[in-house]
Amino acid sequence: MALISKVEIFTVDLKPKVKRTDATQSFDSQETPFVRITDSEGQTGLGYSYTIGQGGGAIMSLLRETMVPKLIGREAEEIGRIWRDLLFSTHATSVGAITSLALAAIDTALWDLRCKRAGLPLFQMLGGAKDSVAMYTTEGGWLHISTEDLVADALDAQSKGFSGSKVKIGKPHLSEDRARLAAVRDAVGPSYEIMVDANQSLSRAEATRRAHMLEQLDIAWFEEPLPADDVLEHVALAASTSVPIAVGESMYSISQFKDYLVTGGASIVQVDVARIGGITPWMKVAHMAEAHNVPVCPHFLMELHVSLVCAIPNAPWLEYIPQLDGLTKTAMRMENGRAFASMEPGLGIDWDMDAIEAQKIDGLSASFGA
Repeated sequence: MALISKVEIFTVDLKPKVKRTDATQSFDSQETPFVRITDSEGQTGLGYSYTIGQGGGAIMSLLRETMVPKLIGREAEEIGRIWRDLLFSTHATSVGAITSLALAAIDTALWDLRCKRAGLPLFQMLGGAKDSVAMYTTEGGWLHISTEDLVADALDAQSKGFSGSKVKIGKPHLSEDRARLAAVRDAVGPSYEIMVDANQSLSRAEATRRAHMLEQLDIAWFEEPLPADDVLEHVALAASTSVPIAVGESMYSISQFKDYLVTGGASIVQVDVARIGGITPWMKVAHMAEAHNVPVCPHFLMELHVSLVCAIPNAPWLEYIPQLDGLTKTAMRMENGRAFASMEPGLGIDWDMDAIEAQKIDGLSASFGA
């Protein structure tokens, strides 16, 4: 038995190391809720999620007032039961971002605890399909970056063994996006992948126009071209172009992914472990995608996603956007453009607790239990 005896919650505000912009937003801060769970034998698990700029206080309120008090005395190994119970206890706010992000912080802590108790790294606990994965980089492809710098970053990534680069699109006119992408394609050649991301900024008519342009440049995928909740418009767009349509970072339930997969609206599933509500539902989406012969290329959170993509067979890429450098003692292992899952028991993230303590947001901490 591993009964939960204590739960601590707190939030850290991470400032991005570089300016990050896309067609709909700019990243000026990243509020990161943490949950630390201690069992009756003294073993601990540390989990987290994130917001882009706002919402951290709302997540902490939901954790403090509703979810965390229900954890004390529960069997920590019953992760699936706890996840379902917490979901249904918050049915009035489900399905949605705040509930999913709160669930994810708890669920990732429970998986960290389980793996530490078992002495296994997360990727092996979940299936151990491979020990490394190819990376593509987004960090040099933000919308404000000049064409010259886009090209320089892509060439640098290519020289380091990366498999591709993502470029944000959504400039006021198609010609601007075309010029930027054509410059990158001319520089890196035909065998290096270029992904694009419109961040839900386009109408279907405009997305169709740009998809034709993307076909000419042999783009690897067209990410979030339309509002994420409009499944049928994505289905129509996908049927009209040979460019794979990628969606998932803005979806918050297993059923939403089901609708995309059964209708053919998604060629790439980008399920985000924080926004889907944790590792428990993430794995269900990944297996569902495998059943539809669709690859999983998750959004953001590379330090956690590296273990998840290495656990499954249908995950060809990991997105490179460093997030936790300021909160960890050692970085995710990378060699020749590949990321390697940690072999340490737990999530495999080497937290620097002193750095975390120094960056906590005042007033957003609480403790429950002994």
